[in-house]
Amino acid sequence: MIFAVRKGLRFISIMNKNDKIYVAGHRGLVGAAIVNKLKSAGFANIIGRTSAELDLTNQAAVYEFFDRERPDHVFLAAAKVGGIHANNSYPADFIRDNLQMEVNIVEGAYRAGAKKLLFLGSSCIYPKLAPQPMPEACLLTGPLEATNEWYAIAKIAGIKLCQAYRRQYGFNAISLMPTNLYGPGDNFNLANSHVLPALIRKFHEAKEKGGAEVVVWGSGTPRREFLHVDDLAAAALFLMEHYEGEEIVNVGVGQDLTIGELAAMVKDAVGFTGKIVYDASKPDGTPRKLLDVTKITGLGWRAKIELRDGIAETYQWFLANQDRFRS
Repeated sequence: MIFAVRKGLRFISIMNKNDKIYVAGHRGLVGAAIVNKLKSAGFANIIGRTSAELDLTNQAAVYEFFDRERPDHVFLAAAKVGGIHANNSYPADFIRDNLQMEVNIVEGAYRAGAKKLLFLGSSCIYPKLAPQPMPEACLLTGPLEATNEWYAIAKIAGIKLCQAYRRQYGFNAISLMPTNLYGPGDNFNLANSHVLPALIRKFHEAKEKGGAEVVVWGSGTPRREFLHVDDLAAAALFLMEHYEGEEIVNVGVGQDLTIGELAAMVKDAVGFTGKIVYDASKPDGTPRKLLDVTKITGLGWRAKIELRDGIAETYQWFLANQDRFRS
């Protein structure tokens, strides 16, 4: 059982190997990586529910689940996610579903006496023209990127929800803000995937069909940072065990590259020999998104997986699992 003591608005918590741990979204890209990391670290009492078993947007069902299971620790990794096309096409779904899940899980965990909750946000919470690299303090200092504001607003609400429960109820909730994630288990559906898995699939299919070119959305000039999901899982466990603050914590690698450079890297990993063509009629999104990771590196954590190695690993997973892409 977790021991936790509240001192004003600060906490001391100890995570024991036999604690019951609930990972919301345990079959998703992030949730599955967190489960694997927990198991490798010696935690065995891990629970999860599929969407068929538990609808996280159903308040009554979520409350009943928490009342019955009473987990000690909660990793809130469940979310409705997608790229630019999905965010533009389904704005109501993105804001509604994410808000409902966050409220239900945070309240359910608090009611059931959970000792600590970690909420996973996103780097898209920061203003479109935020200073680069983006420090945690720039949250809510300017307009959001229009192509993903619905998802971003839901994630900002999740951050504030955790802070409000901490202030009013003394609930030990912390928030982690990861940069763009990728890795084995990613979503390769071109209708709603993020840029890196979409590029892997595009280049692979062009290679298989003998295509002469691959079309990449936008100008290729926006800069992005990419974090392997296994590094994110390691950071989540690290913060669950070592961080107790109200303030959000960025998690990234501390360096970025252009979409054009990323496309060239994926092209090499896949072995495609044709050309890369940019469709400038499609949106670029935010010009640059690089996280300031000073806070988490100061706490003693750094990412370990190099992007080129991570892309190669992800492509091998793609090849081995083409028959069961996640939609």
